[in-house]
Amino acid sequence: MTAPILVLPGDRAVLAIAGPDRATFLQGLVSNDVARAMQGTAIHAALLTPQGRFLHDFAIIPDGERLLVDTDAAGAEALRKRLSAYRLRSKATIEVLPGWGVALLLGKDAAAAAGLGADPGACAPFEGGVALVDPRLPALGVRLVLPPEGLAALSRHGWPASPPSAYEALRLSLGVPDGARDMADGLLLENGYDELRAIDWKKGCYVGQEVTARMRYRGLAKKRLVPVRIEGAPPAPGSVVTIGGEEAGEMRSAAGDRGLALLRLEAIEACARDGAALSCGEARLVPGRPAWLAPEG
Repeated sequence: MTAPILVLPGDRAVLAIAGPDRATFLQGLVSNDVARAMQGTAIHAALLTPQGRFLHDFAIIPDGERLLVDTDAAGAEALRKRLSAYRLRSKATIEVLPGWGVALLLGKDAAAAAGLGADPGACAPFEGGVALVDPRLPALGVRLVLPPEGLAALSRHGWPASPPSAYEALRLSLGVPDGARDMADGLLLENGYDELRAIDWKKGCYVGQEVTARMRYRGLAKKRLVPVRIEGAPPAPGSVVTIGGEEAGEMRSAAGDRGLALLRLEAIEACARDGAALSCGEARLVPGRPAWLAPEG
């Protein structure tokens, strides 16, 4: 077995939701089925506005008598406040766990090294916290959601360390969005959240569900977030992408010669059909299609 590499991104926080109503409370709020987490499988989910626009995304992870929430550190307190505003009379507590963080194991043998199976969302106790196969896409590796002492103990496993840029390069090569960095106030179906296992269509109502379902059943998505190869300097997030002098979309995150762009479907089709060029500032963009993204129609 080839040893995986260890990445400490440093930009994640962990919330704990406990109490007898923790599952029913979350079930009416988030895009995925919390019952699966209660049955032992980690899930990825999003919290939306009533208009179906993105607010937060996170992994929901079973941990004994509570659920852990792995989310971006910059938005953790805002997420806690939003969830608390919805709690009303639910018997549930919500707190940000001091000192807890997330480490990443990358490589084809990462799941085995953490004692896990290969299925997305597979999880098990690890160093006082939980290890889980990324519930969106197993190719993203294993997430180690750990208390301070668990993070400190990682060195004894002997996994070679790599900088956060190693995960960023992997994520961009796979075409996977990174929460608020790539979503802003975007729509889940334009950003691959269905294919990335973050939406359950049978679970019933949640905040923003009506708009999300309407987009699916009426085929209203007009854009897609796709990976792009960058020829030139990486454009800044938010830069306008053009095709033939007309606006075609907007740049999202980028590093080196890889990035993500939210593009109109007709622009993507023109590139595939005619070899048309996309421009973003001084750079040329070549769109691709993630292997996990279902064909249109």
